[in-house]
Parts: sequence; C-alpha cells; structure tokens
Amino acid sequence: MKKSKEKGQAGAVQAKPEEQYKKRFERHFDELKWLYAELYDNDSMFAELCDHMERFYQERGEDLKATDAWREKNPDWYKQNDLLGMMLYIDNFAVNMKGVEKKLDYLEKCNVNYVHLMPFLDTTEGKSDGGYAVSDFRKVQEKLGTMEDLDSLTQSCHKRNINVCMDFVMNHTSEDHEWARRARKGEGEYMSRYFFYDNDSIPNQYEKTVPQVFPTTAPGNFTWLPEVGHYVMTMFYPYQWDLNYKNPRVFNEMMYNFLYLVNQGIDIVRLDAVPYIWKELGTPCRNLPQVHTLVRLMRMISEIVCPGVLLLGEVVMEPAKVVPYFGTVEKPECHMLYNVTTMATTWHTVATREVSLLKRQLDIVNGLPKEYVFLNYLRCHDDIGWGLDYDTLKLSGIEERAHKQYLNDYFQGFAGDSNSRGQLYNADPVTGDARFCGTTASLCGIEKAGFEQDQEAMERAIRLDVMLHAYMFMQSGIPVLYSGDEIGQVNDYSYEKDPNKAADSRYIHRGAMRWDLAAQADDPDTVEGKMFGRLKQLEDIRKREKAFVSYADVWTIETWDPSVLCIGRHWEGEKILGIFNFSEFDKTAWINERDGIYEDMISGQEMEAAGVNIPAYGFYYLKRKKEEG
Repeated sequence: MKKSKEKGQAGAVQAKPEEQYKKRFERHFDELKWLYAELYDNDSMFAELCDHMERFYQERGEDLKATDAWREKNPDWYKQNDLLGMMLYIDNFAVNMKGVEKKLDYLEKCNVNYVHLMPFLDTTEGKSDGGYAVSDFRKVQEKLGTMEDLDSLTQSCHKRNINVCMDFVMNHTSEDHEWARRARKGEGEYMSRYFFYDNDSIPNQYEKTVPQVFPTTAPGNFTWLPEVGHYVMTMFYPYQWDLNYKNPRVFNEMMYNFLYLVNQGIDIVRLDAVPYIWKELGTPCRNLPQVHTLVRLMRMISEIVCPGVLLLGEVVMEPAKVVPYFGTVEKPECHMLYNVTTMATTWHTVATREVSLLKRQLDIVNGLPKEYVFLNYLRCHDDIGWGLDYDTLKLSGIEERAHKQYLNDYFQGFAGDSNSRGQLYNADPVTGDARFCGTTASLCGIEKAGFEQDQEAMERAIRLDVMLHAYMFMQSGIPVLYSGDEIGQVNDYSYEKDPNKAADSRYIHRGAMRWDLAAQADDPDTVEGKMFGRLKQLEDIRKREKAFVSYADVWTIETWDPSVLCIGRHWEGEKILGIFNFSEFDKTAWINERDGIYEDMISGQEMEAAGVNIPAYGFYYLKRKKEEG
C-alpha cells in the first residue's frame, strides 16, 4: 500500500467530505443508538456523543481523511503480505519522539512499516506499570515529548508508508488522573466514574467471584483509601483505578480521548485489557456481554469518524475463545487480535522439542474464518505465561504443575539441557505458577554462548532464533518483532539497580536499544550481522510471495517426527511449505508432497518435498515450481 496511491484514489471519494461523513453516520445510526440505549438509555448523553463525533471529524486532518477514504475502498489493505510490525519503547529506542523520528531510516532498513509505540501518555514515575497507569490522556510524558512531537512523528511515518500503533488504556486510570484526584476529595460526580464503597460488604462479594490478576505482587481487587474512608476497585495495581463503564459519562469521555488521539495520526489502536472493562457483581468481571457491546460501539464510532483506523484487541486467551472479539461479518468488533496462546505454546515446544501441541494449536487457528487476522509474535513487552492446553497435555501424561515447573526451570537454564537465560516474574510458591521474562536472543542461547565465547554454541543459538522467526512469518496473520530482536540483543540486567524497576523482572527484556551493536548489522561476521541479514532475507521473501497474504489457505502437514513442524500455504496456484526443526539434532521430515519439484527459497536449491533432511534448529522455505509451458 502506497500513501500516494491512497491519496490519489481517495480524492474522488472525498469531493464532498461532509456528505461522506453523513453517509457513514446514517449507515450506523440505528444500531449505534440502539446499543447505546441498551447500556445507558440516556438520550441527552447520546446526542452529546453524536455532536462530539462530528466535531472530531471536522478537526481530522485532510491527509488522514484521504487515507480513511482509500482504506474504506480497500478494506483488506492490512491483510496483505507486506505488513511487518515492531514494538518499541520510545525512551529505550531513541530517548524521545524526536529521536524516533530521526531513526525512521533504520526502521525502513528493518522492513518495518507498522511501529507500535509502547505507552507514552502521561504517568507518575514509580507508579506507571510500564505506562499503563495514565494520568492524562491528552498529554505525552514530558521526557518523551509533546503532542506536537507525536503529530510530527506520525506525519513523518506516513510519508514513509509506516503505520503507527499506540495503546489505549481503557480499563482504568492512574490514581493521579484528574478524575481520581477529584474523587479523593469526595466529589460524587467523579466518585461515580469509579467503583467506590464505604464498607467492605460489596467488595467482599466481588472477591468471591473475581480472580486476582497479580495475586503475589498486588493481591485483591480493592484498595482502602483512608483519607476518603472508601474502598476503590483496583483489579491490577492499587494505583490503577478501574473505570465504571456503567456511567455513560465515562464511556463518552473515553471515546473523546480515543478520537483526540487518533486525530494525531494513529493508525492502529491497541485496546488494553479490553475483556475487563465491564464489571458485574456475581461474575468473574471478564468477557461479559456488555464488553462486546462497548467494543462494537467503538468500532462504529471509528468507522464513522476515522474509518482508516484499526482496532487491535489485547485478549489473553486461546484463539478459539478470543474469536468473539472479532464480532461477526455483519457486526464486526476488533480488526485484529493477538495470538497469545500460540506464542506461549511455541516456547513450550522449544523446551520440550515436541511439536504436537503446537501443531494442534495451529490447526485450530487455521480452521477459523479467513476474515480473522491475528498478530503473531515471539516476544512482547510483557512476561510470558503458561496458558497452555493442559487437557491435551494430560492425555500424554503431562501434569500441569510439574510441567510449569519444568518450563520455568528450563528458561532459567536449570533443566532440559537448556541454554536459556531468563528470569521468573510473579512467582507464586503456593500454586507453583510463574511467568518468565527474557529477550528472544537470551532465551535461545545467544547470551550464554557469548558469555562463554563458544562459537559453535553461538551458531546453534542463532539458528534457533532465526528458525523461530521463520516459523512465525509462516503463520497466518501479521508478524511483529520486538525491538532489538533483529540484531539478537540480549538481556539487560541494569534494571536491578533502578529502585523503580528492580521489583519487576519484565524490565530485563525492555533494555535500551544497543545502537553500537546495531551499527554492525551489515557485518556478516558479527552476531548482529548474521541475525539481521538472515531475518531480512525472510522478510523479503514474505513481501515477495503472495502466498503469505493473511487470507491464504494455511494448514499443517504430518512429518512423522516429534520435533519437526511443517506448515503449508497456498494462494492462487502458489504453494509454499515451511519445515522447522525444534531439535538440536538433525532430523528427517517424512512428508510426501509429490506434486512437483520444489525450490528452497533460501539457498535456491531444487529438491523434492519428500523425506526432507533438515539440520539441527534448521528450516526450509520450499516453493513449488510451476511447470513450464
């Protein structure tokens, strides 16, 4: 997708932009009003929402309106094979927004055209949860820049055809948000925007059915505020106050914040912790029907005001259970969702060298409607939890607690001939539950091999790292890199010396970008050069081959070896097979695809797709050659 093409095609559509807005509004009005009334039954608040929607449309820049119009005419623009994402923390990557703008050449060099800027809105130092405790939705953290800097950055990105993603923290605000400060003073209007109780009766009823998010570091779902004499709901951390979406003022104001932010040039909005946003006594307060009503309302508001913007839902469940957040073809909700369980199962496969659970997981994803688009990743900013399919594992005699212990030991380097170097997060000695942290490179053994100056081990670790990325690119959906993974950046232990970070081991993989190492990306004799060059080759293949579109046919093929995974992709007569060895030993993939001669797209070697010998931690991208004549 080229921006110039977008603008050119949008011009005719936008000859009368006011008419275009009116058509969008009329198309959605009946359902918008119906669903709003279903939750709130408040005509005046609905009228106010509609007035504000039109105002934000009027304020939307002409370039953004042109992009909106082009994307409306090309609704599958994000389902092609040319999107590659990267997640980054602005300060860690380039100090501030102006610094990121100066590094756009590097992002282009990485083939990245979708950059996810991790939380950058105003927070309180030491009480931010990595930026997810927002104290002002209209202000950038001072150390990162200003709203004007954000606008400049998004404009520069758009000139290079780079889409910009940001987090929209819907579930809660910081305790330092203006609403929270006024609620602390006892102002009823603002107390009603949260969940306040003057005794523990109702909080205790909630605790009976609502699971704890962080039982070891932030137990319970309420915090006592002695200065107010009330409890307030805080499902995540005590300084993150849950918003009460039963109050229409909360929904309206948060939608105004949403529209203000997308008007700064945001293309993709990540809806943080979206399953939690509606609370109901006597329920787990997760995934309630009203959540879907709210997300559907958001989708319609977006399609009216800014239809070029995508909604990305953060829903941490297995694919079969997250699909309701896509909505239906007639009434869609999120455009994209994270493929969380497949990511966790990938690391299980690394530790066990056994692909059957991963194959089953991929079969489930591949069996879903092609309209569904998942974001695939190996690492993100967060910890990795072991939300695996334990019912299936139990059939093989694998018990949940013992297996979690093995996985945690493996990724700390304690078991299973592991070369990993990771750390636990939120370990619970009572239940045995824990999550783990570490960069992809450190979890693959690059850190250990570098420390021991073991060249053979280093080459093996690089092969594993590259193979995992090759496998990720072969999945259906959009691949997202974590900043630094493109050069094999290892763990950063400096967080342990920072009192604001020391208790949170997730900062081990959130280290500052090593630009001194990135400077070696073009040197094939360095670790950085080997990683960068091999990933770039994969990225180029994915962009070139149309069988990598999100809506291609994708399936797994039995290899008859427990350590080898085979994925097939087919679109418009083109067929590609990806074969991946999760073992440190050479293996044979006993596939039998005798439908022509294949070419390995990495080496150019012609071969049959039958009885394929694959080296330790190796992989093949095999493309079926077309018959001449």
